[in-house]
Amino acid sequence: QVQLVESGGGLVQPGGSLRLSCVASGFTVDYYAITWFRQAPGKEREVFACISSTEGRTYSTDAVKGRFTLSRDNTKSTVYLQMRSLKPEDTAVYYCASGVGFYYCANYTTRPYDFWGPGTQVAVSP
Repeated sequence: QVQLVESGGGLVQPGGSLRLSCVASGFTVDYYAITWFRQAPGKEREVFACISSTEGRTYSTDAVKGRFTLSRDNTKSTVYLQMRSLKPEDTAVYYCASGVGFYYCANYTTRPYDFWGPGTQVAVSP
């Protein structure tokens, strides 16, 4: 059974940092790109970053560029999202996702996804 599970969320002050994890099971994550989304209260889900499969190339939108970085440890079937300089507007539920045939982050902002985690809550507040 394919599963993605996020963890590492919590409450942090503005300017602080958090590292989220996305653990995959039921498939060989080495061969899959992983994309991160977030959904803030009352807003639509927003895609913001992707890491490709074996090469680990990363892509991100302007909303997080320079503050969020992606990495992966395929030996642990885990993708990490390191978030720095957090702002109140980063408050959201964060999700990781992937899909069949998704290797290189091609069209990651628009393509459909087959596998989703349940999400982890991040709150940025004084």
